[in-house]
Amino acid sequence: MNAPLRVNEALLIADHAFEPFHCVAWDAPNGTGDLSLAVIDRTSTRIGSKQVNSQTYSDKAQWLNLIEEVRAELCEKGYHLQPWSMPK
Repeated sequence: MNAPLRVNEALLIADHAFEPFHCVAWDAPNGTGDLSLAVIDRTSTRIGSKQVNSQTYSDKAQWLNLIEEVRAELCEKGYHLQPWSMPK
């Protein structure tokens, strides 16, 4: 069964996906359930960000694709991330 992810589950996944950096999220002010994600370094500098709609973060496959896209963007910028895979 492929149950939809709840927002808290999606955020826990994202938090681990960008280690050793931190991922912070907040609700978009439009009231649609969309999230703003930011990856920040140890000096609290934003090194990456994405707007994410609720359909994306609630679907495990779409969430995986978005996380891999952001990880690739960070690697292209020269940031080194720890190995990661989507939890089962």
